[in-house]
Amino acid sequence: MKYVKLFMLFALLVCAVTYLTGCFALAQSPVLGTVYTDVKAPLAVTSNTMTKDKMLKGEAVAASYLGLIAVGDASIKTAANSAGITKIHHVDYHTTNILGIVAKITVTVYGE
Repeated sequence: MKYVKLFMLFALLVCAVTYLTGCFALAQSPVLGTVYTDVKAPLAVTSNTMTKDKMLKGEAVAASYLGLIAVGDASIKTAANSAGITKIHHVDYHTTNILGIVAKITVTVYGE
């Protein structure tokens, strides 16, 4: 029983230190909520013109878990390739973050 209490105290200490040093999962965002973040924002714009009937939309996603594991490819190139876009018009992104435990960024590319 003594070891269980000691382990729980150690786990609590590790969580507190991790939280206070900012080592939890984060994703790019112009504003960041401590408990929850759900933000959409522009990332880039070009001078290329685009007609609505030819508009394509491609997405790429990356995620982080507890700031320990990060997976995915949220690059503009990957998002453009996913929809066959060769002429980029503009790029947006969507960030979510839940309690610093799970963070996700989705890059969306629009173009032809």
